Amino acid sequence: MAQARAQWIGFPHDNKPYSYGGAKLKTHWARLHCGDCEPYPDEPTLNDLVDHYPDLKPAISLKAAAAQLQHAWRAYHYGDFGAAVEQGLGVGRLGYNVANKAVNIYATYLEKDHDRRSGELLEVVRRAEELQSCAPDLSNGWYLHAQALGRYSQALSIAKALAEGTATKIKDSLDRTLELEPDHADANIALGLYNALVIHKIGGTLGALTYGASKQAGLDHYQKALQLNPESAIARIEYANGLVMMYGKSKMADATRLYEEAAACEPADAMERLDVELAKAELED
Repeated sequence: MAQARAQWIGFPHDNKPYSYGGAKLKTHWARLHCGDCEPYPDEPTLNDLVDHYPDLKPAISLKAAAAQLQHAWRAYHYGDFGAAVEQGLGVGRLGYNVANKAVNIYATYLEKDHDRRSGELLEVVRRAEELQSCAPDLSNGWYLHAQALGRYSQALSIAKALAEGTATKIKDSLDRTLELEPDHADANIALGLYNALVIHKIGGTLGALTYGASKQAGLDHYQKALQLNPESAIARIEYANGLVMMYGKSKMADATRLYEEAAACEPADAMERLDVELAKAELED
């Protein structure tokens, strides 16, 4: 698998602005992780985590683990997603979040092969469930589980995802994320999407009765995400998509405005650049 990741498709844009060497990573951490609330991986933070969850203890020293995790996150923000995965996994379970997030973003935007994409996402699901079992109060162990399941299930029809219970698993993990971290903007985006997809597929009445979905809940989650992370392009993109799914053409003008705002956002890292480029491409279609 490591050899395969070394051959991953490279980040297709100029990534020089997304280099966070040395102290820059910590200085910009709050902005970079406004969406997921991931804590900065310094040695004291890792020490606290291992004290609470001994099964997270790495094979290397915590000082070395902190340095390697910081390198992994630098690689992630720079768009070197394969390196982020390998460096994260090299730390063990403490590195699962950076590895899992790198896979999820790479699979979403860059991987073209269906089988490779699905295989990597299922590995994220497995790792996230392992992390949940040994450190159940880490919010991103739940969020990245939901994100990977959601991306994987896109290969299925929404009807099949609902019938097989995948959608319920996604919602359960997102709900757990927000129980642990109410200010998790990305989980709010995903729950907005969940409500929109259910309503779009089976309608408001059945969606409410069977899955607890509603237009108002979808709107509330999208708006909360933008309140928490006002510079987010992906929050605007998903909000726009959700409006069209829930309300149809009557909200097309609002959706277009949100896409225009997304395209005008200033990306802080490679992931955000991919989001902005997506918005630009949609506006050109």
